[in-house]
Amino acid sequence: MDINWRTSLWQQYGAAIDTLKDAIELCPDHLWTMVLWNDPDDVRYGEFWFVAYHTLFWLDLFLTVSPEGFAPPPPFIRGSLPEQPYTKEQILVYLSDCRSRCQATIEALTEEQAQQRCVFEWMEPSFLELQMYGMRHVQEHAAHLGLVLGQQGVTGFDWVASARNSA
Repeated sequence: MDINWRTSLWQQYGAAIDTLKDAIELCPDHLWTMVLWNDPDDVRYGEFWFVAYHTLFWLDLFLTVSPEGFAPPPPFIRGSLPEQPYTKEQILVYLSDCRSRCQATIEALTEEQAQQRCVFEWMEPSFLELQMYGMRHVQEHAAHLGLVLGQQGVTGFDWVASARNSA
């Protein structure tokens, strides 16, 4: 895969991840369990911390070719809610790990890997398209979190134009 495409893809994917990081870091403790929206299955699915975790879970999963056998790293669990919300520190460690893995994956992406089909119940994109889909997902939820912070009077959330050199 052309190095210019890989560089451009990483710069924008990294910017989305860095935007999510900013939202998480700016979240005051008293908003960590704030409900952003009411989920009919469980109100916790709409809490700030869970939206952040959900975003990283899918980022991590989309860096694999297949959802079969995927499990997030401990202490995170797949398919159920933890007894207590994950902490901001736990989420930020997961974000850092996902960011590093995402950068390494994109920088090493070959044409063959980019074209590999990825099978999910609702779509079967190429790996390259899955990365763009994942980038949009990260940006969507980073924007959700940033909007809530702004509505609660938290300042400092701003546009990230391209991936930071270190995050």
